[in-house]
Amino acid sequence: MCGIIGYIGEKQAYPIIVNGLKKLEYRGYDSYGICVLNNNNVFLKRKVGRISEENSESEDKGFIGIGHSRWATTGSVCEKNAHPQEYNGFYVVHNGIIENYKDLKEELTGKGHQFNSDTDTEVIAHLISDEFNGNLEDAVRKALKRIVGSYGIAVVSPKDEGKIVIAKLSSPIIIGICADGHIIASDSSAVIDYTKQIITLDDNEMAVLRKDSYIISKEKKIETIDWENDSVSKGDYEHFMLKEIMEESKVIDSAIQGRLLEDDVKLGGLETSKERLKKANKIHLVGCGTGYYAAKTGEYLMEEIAGIDAEAQMGSEIRYRNVRLDSNQAAIFVSQSGETADNLASLKKMKEFGVLTLGVTNVIGSTQTKETEGGVYTRCGREVAVASTKAFIGQLTVLTMISIFLGRQRNLNSEKAKEIILELKNLSKKADSILGDCSKIEEIAKKYSQYKDFWFIGRKFNYPIALEGALKLKEISYVHAEGTPGGELKHGPLALIDENCPTIAICPQDSVYDKMLSNMEEVKARNGKIIAIANIGDEKVKEIADDVIYIPKTLECLFPILTTIPLHLFAYYLALSLNRDIDKPRNLAKSVTVE
Repeated sequence: MCGIIGYIGEKQAYPIIVNGLKKLEYRGYDSYGICVLNNNNVFLKRKVGRISEENSESEDKGFIGIGHSRWATTGSVCEKNAHPQEYNGFYVVHNGIIENYKDLKEELTGKGHQFNSDTDTEVIAHLISDEFNGNLEDAVRKALKRIVGSYGIAVVSPKDEGKIVIAKLSSPIIIGICADGHIIASDSSAVIDYTKQIITLDDNEMAVLRKDSYIISKEKKIETIDWENDSVSKGDYEHFMLKEIMEESKVIDSAIQGRLLEDDVKLGGLETSKERLKKANKIHLVGCGTGYYAAKTGEYLMEEIAGIDAEAQMGSEIRYRNVRLDSNQAAIFVSQSGETADNLASLKKMKEFGVLTLGVTNVIGSTQTKETEGGVYTRCGREVAVASTKAFIGQLTVLTMISIFLGRQRNLNSEKAKEIILELKNLSKKADSILGDCSKIEEIAKKYSQYKDFWFIGRKFNYPIALEGALKLKEISYVHAEGTPGGELKHGPLALIDENCPTIAICPQDSVYDKMLSNMEEVKARNGKIIAIANIGDEKVKEIADDVIYIPKTLECLFPILTTIPLHLFAYYLALSLNRDIDKPRNLAKSVTVE
């Protein structure tokens, strides 16, 4: 959620921290703060609002500092709650939640400590002060033993200057190895301007950084960032989200590259788990938000293609349910960042029951990739916009390939596998045809931009896509939208349909096509306006719908990849018409690293 940055070295820290915070702003943008140390002098700035307009020039010449972009959890959005939080000369930036902070705060208040904020983070600074005896890392280590919760932290103090102490538990922290010093950050986007060499901390690890050295509790491998800096540039696009939607066809090709055989798929990340997957009698697919809708689509894919019992689970819910789990089952965790806290908590529960844990992830070196026993990367490249688009397409593509993999272990015959694989190879061209003619979608979105309520309907494979379409519209336009199976309309939601609530109907020519036509007729009979997603040349839909967005034909199991694209574009253009902050919608952050 929140973004953390720090620098220690031979260069001025302030401009590096400002630049890093601008790169991390998608993780949180309620407020920001910077602390720079310079020979026992402390420069501290904390402000409500966004770092975007902050000038990187400063009169301060310090060579060590930390910064933070906040997504508020504990404590409202105001200057006193911005980070770094400080007490008695100890400055802390923190990503995570301290669950026992109220008890600790009460205890410390009883000892005479005075608190200046409403945050849980300030407690950390007080604990460090209490434990300090001349050595900062010792004080941090002792303070963290008293904390219950999650954290990625960076700490500096003029009382033990010349070092940054960092620690991690369930919130990401990396170290960038530079020729002139070291950078610490929540993720690699903040360090790539300076280095591609990084070290990723694991849970319960702490590191001490000096300008020419670092110490970690155990020997760590240096990794290389495998993407270019220009991948986090908007280029000629007005927003990252539009750029990322326009990359969705490339994502399909990237995901399948080198993985498709004639009648099977080759997924190296599943090789060591091949035999256990063959014996698995149930697959759990776990995700949150967009990741859950990809998992829900995966449920349909695995049942249809692989003939295996599959069930999508919300990461935020399954850990609290009494679901029967055992070693004959497998779980696939779907997450763009690989740092989704609810997924990771559920992953831990699954492992305790002996379930085979696998991941579908975009970020190499993420916590999910380290905690699972195998998995498949989506290869989407950097996704910056808070609302996930191209990562969802990558997840659908990978889940389709996993379904083929599982199916070939079971009863999926060679000819059917060949058919799906051949169509997968051609799918990016069909996606390109949708992306290349988005002016019609923009026109329709503008037409409906003044409506306050929308209903999305789909059946079978396209039911989860209806949920995804509604979510995207809610996230970036702040317009109310709901998704539901088409067949459920008459079981309640139809009461809300009238001329003021347009319905977006996903109606390709598949096995439930006639049923969807009936659902559209039900809407029409209630004077509801209809926007249909339909196949090129479909005249029946045209007779019912007020507006139609046409897409190419494909296999039924691959329709979700194509039907998603116009829904992403529709949400984008409608939000654009309303002049929303599309890349950074209110109240949301890109990577949800708190439960």
